[in-house]
Amino acid sequence: MNFLAHLQLAGDDDGLRLGALLGDFTRGRRALRKYPQSVQDGILLHRYIDSSIDKHEAVVTLRGLIRKPFRRYAGIIIDLGLDHELAMRWDQYSPMTLEEFDIEIRELIGRNEALIPKRLKSFMNYADRRGLFAAYRNDEQVLRSISGIGRRFLRPNPLHRTSEIWEELKPAFAVCFDLAYPAIQSGVADWVNNRSTTTGS
Repeated sequence: MNFLAHLQLAGDDDGLRLGALLGDFTRGRRALRKYPQSVQDGILLHRYIDSSIDKHEAVVTLRGLIRKPFRRYAGIIIDLGLDHELAMRWDQYSPMTLEEFDIEIRELIGRNEALIPKRLKSFMNYADRRGLFAAYRNDEQVLRSISGIGRRFLRPNPLHRTSEIWEELKPAFAVCFDLAYPAIQSGVADWVNNRSTTTGS
């Protein structure tokens, strides 16, 4: 799952949402200590979601459909592919539009700017120019995002050519989303409930 799915799964809790954003920028348990407890919980939830989705049978099957030389980067392609599916179905999961959600997340970041690392600020500045979450409904924008990730790698990679396999994978993305997302939602609900029971929040 990429940013959009992590944020949607975090619900309305600001701490969990911030953790959803920070999860890819925080390594190890020691690094958690600089954040408030609610944000730490959000980062741990992010890690739980990543671990759960990677092991889901539908995702394992989808990964096997991605041919070489793209298979090595299957995780990136799948993450963005599932965000694309969520963006196209957004009205099933939220009463607000993607554009409104985009603004809400920008406001959340603005209120908590001291917690936001430079790399995440750079990403969000890029997103501001694209209207990124809403743009995830668009195939070309998702492919542009995948290509942009590839440019950040030091070694040569084929991510700028993902358009070569995108159309053949789109039906599989839809099937994977239909099977995996409800399971992840259920797992997250249990995780949040257990957190509330443990912390009394």
